[in-house]
Amino acid sequence: MLAIVIPYFKIDFFEQTLESLSNQTNKKFTVYIGDDASPQDCLWLLKQFESKFNFKYKKFDINYGSKSLVQQWNRCIDFVENEDWVTILGDDDVLSDDFVEQFYKKKHIFEREFNVIRFSVVKIDEAGKTISNVYTNSEIESSKNIILNNKRSSLSEYVFKLSEIRSIGFKDLPLAWWSDVLAVLEFSNFGYIYSINEAIVFVRISRISISGNQSNEVQKEKANYLFFYYLLKYKSQYFSSSEIDFLFEKVSKRFLNNRKKIEMFYSISILYLEKGKFSNLLQFFKKIINSIL
Repeated sequence: MLAIVIPYFKIDFFEQTLESLSNQTNKKFTVYIGDDASPQDCLWLLKQFESKFNFKYKKFDINYGSKSLVQQWNRCIDFVENEDWVTILGDDDVLSDDFVEQFYKKKHIFEREFNVIRFSVVKIDEAGKTISNVYTNSEIESSKNIILNNKRSSLSEYVFKLSEIRSIGFKDLPLAWWSDVLAVLEFSNFGYIYSINEAIVFVRISRISISGNQSNEVQKEKANYLFFYYLLKYKSQYFSSSEIDFLFEKVSKRFLNNRKKIEMFYSISILYLEKGKFSNLLQFFKKIINSIL
């Protein structure tokens, strides 16, 4: 019933990821490993785990991740067979030994009412050392809280209902930055998600991870803009008037951080007019003038 999908490219921490899967106290899962034409062969490593858990491996001929991580996610998910639930695990992240056990222990509670499940998180560094407290969540929580309350989020901590992934799909944002959060919102229909705090996903922050890499800030900033613009343009019906104002603040800030993006200025201004936010538009103009002065 549970598929663990790993879009593989980097071998640096992959053994720890596989070790955490072999240590699961409940082995009722299948791992689907989609090799993104990686130059780092992992078959020799996978052979060490052949008898420890059920997995299927496929090497793709063309690399997608360098241009679109979401396309790589999607073709890995297409690899899934009969499971109803899917988690997309980073090839450098680690699961606590009871991750699968807790999933099935709580399954009777969430399976009919929720499409998105969330686990607790701890951040780890390149050496596997803990660098954060345990991030826990309310058992039942509005998916919108992630953005409205500026909560942290990472793809590996979620389990999605496969039917929702296939009917809605992940939105392709630069570096897939915010794509996971948008998936949580859309797969839950901007409703509620169920959290399991008893098990932990250890999310690795390293120089070779997107989160830890400081050289991709321009792409991240673009993804920030596209994410909030998408919500305002296409999903505003799910937000109250004050929440829409909050989203406008976010999207406007993207332009104020880079006033050379004139097309962004026009898009935001038109959006203000479309949503009837005339006074907010004037405030937007004032902020631009003040920032110039």
